[in-house]
Amino acid sequence: MSATLYLDANATEPLRPEARAAVIAALDLPGNPSSVHAEGRAARRALEDARARLAARFGARPQDVVFTSGGTEANALAIRALAAGRRVLAGATEHPAVLRAVPEAALLPVRADGRIDLAALEAALATAGPALVCLMAANNETGVLHPLEDAAAICRRHGALLHVDAVQAAGRVATLREDYDADTMTLSGHKMGGPKGAGALLLRPGLDLAPPMAGGGQERGRRGGTEPLPAIMGLAAAAEAARPEH
Repeated sequence: MSATLYLDANATEPLRPEARAAVIAALDLPGNPSSVHAEGRAARRALEDARARLAARFGARPQDVVFTSGGTEANALAIRALAAGRRVLAGATEHPAVLRAVPEAALLPVRADGRIDLAALEAALATAGPALVCLMAANNETGVLHPLEDAAAICRRHGALLHVDAVQAAGRVATLREDYDADTMTLSGHKMGGPKGAGALLLRPGLDLAPPMAGGGQERGRRGGTEPLPAIMGLAAAAEAARPEH
């Protein structure tokens, strides 16, 4: 029987053994992380352990990690909250999860090599008014890496916020929120070999977000809904296992 080659890892990485084991372990935890009885407290401990591990992996504080259903929700959560009262600028080659979250965004051109045009970013931010800049770390179609350190320096010079979609970069190249100097950064579990259905939004220390809908107060009131513990534990395990060589 011949082996089957899977060639669509950019869409979804195959499930890593570490993630599979974490998911199975989580399925044996029946409690709701918001419950105060013993089973609930055990689930809460597992949830917060996953949060701490993910935070350590990507250079964030545990309290600044918001679990979501994936990269699309994490992008929408960040952009819709930060866009209030701000002009939004987005790279012309951003993922639809970003562009459709803020269809009124002004598009920033990319150069012939696919990287963001930093001169155009500088010029766009030179006009008056607060702004939010949305840039992906790695393009999902071409693999191009944007010069985010340079872009972040331009954003800081003009007092703009920076949202980084790191879904394609995380687990493949060195990816820390602090390296990008991002105000918000998104991750997705299944892009790193975790299960589908879990992602995360990392916040700059001191930054908070209003939830898009009222819920039960989960995720420090920033994202309502019972946390999908198996998917989250699988996400944390996959993130730790997906360590790029460069």
